[in-house]
Amino acid sequence: MKKRYYFDHNATTPVRPEVLDAMLPYLTEKYGNASSVHSFGRDARHAMEKSREIVATLINADPEEIYFTGCGTESDNIALTGTMTSARDGKNRLITSKVEHSAIMNTAAKLKHDGFQITYIGVDEYCRTDINQLKNVIDNNTALVSIMHGNNETGVLQNIEEAAKIAHSAGAVFHTDAVQSAGKIPIDVKKMGIDMLSMSGHKLNAPKGIGVLYIKKGLKITPLTYGGSHERGIRPGTENVAGIVALAKAVDLAMQDMENEAVTISALRDRLESEIEHVVSNVLFNGRGVPRLPGTSNISFPGVDGEALLFSMDIEGVAASTGSACTTGEVEPSHVLVAMGREPKTAQSSLRFSMGWGTTDAGVDHILNRLPVVLNRLRSISGGI
Repeated sequence: MKKRYYFDHNATTPVRPEVLDAMLPYLTEKYGNASSVHSFGRDARHAMEKSREIVATLINADPEEIYFTGCGTESDNIALTGTMTSARDGKNRLITSKVEHSAIMNTAAKLKHDGFQITYIGVDEYCRTDINQLKNVIDNNTALVSIMHGNNETGVLQNIEEAAKIAHSAGAVFHTDAVQSAGKIPIDVKKMGIDMLSMSGHKLNAPKGIGVLYIKKGLKITPLTYGGSHERGIRPGTENVAGIVALAKAVDLAMQDMENEAVTISALRDRLESEIEHVVSNVLFNGRGVPRLPGTSNISFPGVDGEALLFSMDIEGVAASTGSACTTGEVEPSHVLVAMGREPKTAQSSLRFSMGWGTTDAGVDHILNRLPVVLNRLRSISGGI
């Protein structure tokens, strides 16, 4: 059987064995509902609240500011819609960037449809949010500013601290989608001035189906759904105790390993990019040269179609990703790369290699061995350079 190498950690990550071991008891003998008052329920409640404390420590929050959700997308929806629908003094503007994840972009589109004003901030050629533009467009009608921390396609880190200061200067709330960055690089919500933050378990080696929304004490949020008093009414519904325990274990491991893991993964990414330059002609590195997440590399290969390259590399045993989104049967160029100024055709020639726990030099070697062969074949077919 052909050896396969996984380079799509920004899409999802493998569940670490320690995480699986931690959650299994809460799927078997400790299966109680955390709202029940008997011993089974009390065991579940204790595990959940202990997990809340661990997750809070990751971002320097207080435990009561941590709300468990089903995923990062749900957290983003609660943050944006919940804030805008509860905004006071008639404020009805949301400011966000042109390179956000679809969880933000589509929620903003729905809010616009509902009558709210949406303003999109551009980015430079490196995918950095235009802070000066934010200063120029923010006003007293702005209820919320939402700028992602680490971009999911390029890995580029945004100036969250400065963006939060600008938001607060106008009396607006500041939210960041930290789904890609939480657990990979240090985050301090107090120091950075973050009022709300979204994260997702399956991006840091926990299972799918568990997310987090941090809400600073004192903020008023309208819930999206209604039911019992779970998560203090912000996210009603029986909690996923096993997923919460798993997330806490993954967070605990991330806090222990973060510094060393960042150095290791960054070195792998840098070697991949450096050696690709030597074995492949005509390549463009998107977002390279500015602070990025440790394991994200987005590369354009002019002269080939990104989807064709993706499938060809998959046949060669490499799982990566394109920045393209399939809509109504058509492959559209990445909105992130287009916002950075890439031509649509160049944007469509891009692959994202994202690394994390379990990535090795052997995987990088395999890419460097097979990528030139695949590229030469595809370029010869398409007539590209």
